[in-house]
Amino acid sequence: MENHEHDKHNEMDHSKMGHSKMSNGQNGDSKMDHSKMKHDHGNVSMGMAGHDHHKMMIEDFKKRFWITVILTIPILVFSPMIQGLLGYEWLLPGNPYILFGLSTIVYFYGGWPFLKGLKEELQQGAPGMMTLISMAISVAYFYSSATVFGLAGQDFFWELATLIAIMLLGHWLEMKSVLGASKALQLLVSMMPSEAHRVKGDSVEDVKLEDLQKDDIILIKPGEKVPADGIIVEGESYLNESMLTGESKPVKKGLENKVIGGSLNGNGSLKVKVEHTGKDSYLNKVITLVQEAQKSKSKMQNLSDRAAKWLTYIALAIGFGTLAVWLFLGFPFVYALERMVTVMVIACPHALGLAIPLVVAISTAVSAQNGLLIRNRTAFEESRKISVLLFDKTGTLTKGDFGVTRIESVDKQYTSEEVLRLASALEQSSEHPIAVGIIKKVKEDNVTIPKLDNFNAITGKGVEANVEGKKVKVVSPGYLRDEKIAIPEDAYSDAAETVVFVLVESKLAGYIALADEIRPESAEAIKVFKKNNIKVLMATGDNEKTAKAVSDKLGLDGYYSEVLPHQKVEIVKELQAKGEFVAMTGDGVNDAPALAQANVGIAVGSGTDVAAETADIILVNSNPHDIANLILFGKATYNKMIQNLIWATGYNVIAIPLAAGVLYSSGFVLGPAVGAVFMSLSTIIVAINAQLLKKKIGNK
Repeated sequence: MENHEHDKHNEMDHSKMGHSKMSNGQNGDSKMDHSKMKHDHGNVSMGMAGHDHHKMMIEDFKKRFWITVILTIPILVFSPMIQGLLGYEWLLPGNPYILFGLSTIVYFYGGWPFLKGLKEELQQGAPGMMTLISMAISVAYFYSSATVFGLAGQDFFWELATLIAIMLLGHWLEMKSVLGASKALQLLVSMMPSEAHRVKGDSVEDVKLEDLQKDDIILIKPGEKVPADGIIVEGESYLNESMLTGESKPVKKGLENKVIGGSLNGNGSLKVKVEHTGKDSYLNKVITLVQEAQKSKSKMQNLSDRAAKWLTYIALAIGFGTLAVWLFLGFPFVYALERMVTVMVIACPHALGLAIPLVVAISTAVSAQNGLLIRNRTAFEESRKISVLLFDKTGTLTKGDFGVTRIESVDKQYTSEEVLRLASALEQSSEHPIAVGIIKKVKEDNVTIPKLDNFNAITGKGVEANVEGKKVKVVSPGYLRDEKIAIPEDAYSDAAETVVFVLVESKLAGYIALADEIRPESAEAIKVFKKNNIKVLMATGDNEKTAKAVSDKLGLDGYYSEVLPHQKVEIVKELQAKGEFVAMTGDGVNDAPALAQANVGIAVGSGTDVAAETADIILVNSNPHDIANLILFGKATYNKMIQNLIWATGYNVIAIPLAAGVLYSSGFVLGPAVGAVFMSLSTIIVAINAQLLKKKIGNK
């Protein structure tokens, strides 16, 4: 797919050389509500309050469960129905009143969470799970109480007590499962040390993390956690960033390398200049992304909510219908009421309510542990539909580590060293890989970088400034074409090189060629994509020869060369018009329009840069293999959601008719307590199935 329509386009996306970086919140279309973030003096304690509240709720359910169990034992022992079933008789004086007293405590104390939930659901006009549980236990309690005080019939206090005990157990186990799913987030929160060693002249003082300021110099001793994002100004060491990036091997870091707060230092001692603290730190951004993703609802979750709501109405209709039918058939009210109670218990959409949220919590937390930050749940689930992957080349398929291969002068006034020196003035503040490559060459050759004035970015085509009284531009070939400046015939070799041109006073002074090494993981990742019937295309600002060389080496399905940033969105639209489900990968800033247009936008990049406002998913590393992991894990997540939905709804389809008594003629009757056991079992199975998702990440 050599797209010759793009021959007129720019060789490289030179606008990425921009000297300012987009920070979180600058984009008005941000999908994150940062107002929801809470920080304790900028420290990484946000989320802990909610986490502790969840643990308190678990303890509350645990306490209510054990007290209910203790009270249920004498209720079972003194129940006339149980005594009749087991063939013994042990009735104390005032036996009905003892049962009533114990059951009243169980109903109001053990059943309180469900009664409270009933009130909240009715206030919201959305009857659901708590409504069903509350109605079931209330019908059982008030009917049984009526039999104690004169109503003809047999009580089933024992069924009330066992039902509440089992429902409390189900909730307790459920909440423990949800807490387990959030452990990855808890680990992230606990990763930051409470103090840092701040260097003041010749002395070192220990300060609290919230007291650290930007540009402070901190000392990180061997084996300590890094307290803040920053740049190494002295020393070198191996750092373990596995909990932050998913990269299992310790990474060697030295002078001017970035470090991430929360990573673990190896055997070397480091001095680091602080860049980001508190809410601006990489770790806090990751935590916020994970929290927001866990809160956000997807299409699947909305589907399960609608299913639960309809199941509630259906269960209420069938419950009262069951009561009416059995009474109409001439059965005793107690028996008809028992059938109704059983239907209410069985129909509780407990498993259904858990089916999707638990998978969401687990997949989001596990993804974060593996360097995949999900911001849009729906896009993540729909990654299974991807038919075309459109890659931005630099830093994704390639290492983004440009090295200067040639410097050529085309004007006798300027030597090749002078061409490099003038270019370095404009590139010295940029973080673009090409700029970094030029500055690296300058340092190797001990070239002094001149000062500049009136710097300006030429959108999509390069940069310009005044250097030593001359107007200097570093631009792409597209700029030369627009200005009708001839490109030297020998500017491009057969190698996969990127070329930038240096103009002085609008005249071509020379050019610099750089080469970018292809990532060793790229070829393996592309095999995984093709195995999953995904076409892989590349859109690059590089020239035709460079694009073709990379495409041929990796075995891509096609490429677009000399593409400007704004033209990538047109390519995405063109592919979508052909019926393709497109995933776009880019750096999250300059590729923003294409990321937003794509069905799934994947921002790849720079380790500490998680401010990609328009991306659905952010990859901490720029490794294409992580994208393969993302797509396959997205498929596994969707499959788990479907399995859980089928189990939760399918269970009710079978169980409700049995609870209503359709097999009565065959001698099979499903009692309320047995129904409660099966309902809770359904919930536990759904929870276990969701936990199995953890094994899917990274598996091919």
